[in-house]
Amino acid sequence: MLLALAAVLCFVTAGAQEKVQTTEQVNTVDDYQIVSDKVEDGIRYIVATPSAKVCSKQIDIEIKGDVIQSVVYTRGCEGNAKGIGALIKDMTVEEAIRRLEGINCGKRGTSCPDQLAKVLKALE
Repeated sequence: MLLALAAVLCFVTAGAQEKVQTTEQVNTVDDYQIVSDKVEDGIRYIVATPSAKVCSKQIDIEIKGDVIQSVVYTRGCEGNAKGIGALIKDMTVEEAIRRLEGINCGKRGTSCPDQLAKVLKALE
């Protein structure tokens, strides 16, 4: 996959031994983009824009280790988006990919869950 590393920042905050790492990537494979990917206090925060083929405009993901802590979609089918987030909370990334990959919405060739799976797969 084509990943372009735009910036990596590591620093120690005043008075604390807290390591913050920020990586910004752009991945245009499959028509989605990983806008930012940062790790703070052991939690990985990912912001992605899904394919224009789906209704949602952004996916915010939080992962601790290999376990999904939170997924929030911006726009799209609100009930379905909240349902996806609730169902995969505390699920491993691998299991979420296995369950969501290939789900299709009508004749779009993808879906909001499929876009999430693609983003998660790109993070491996």
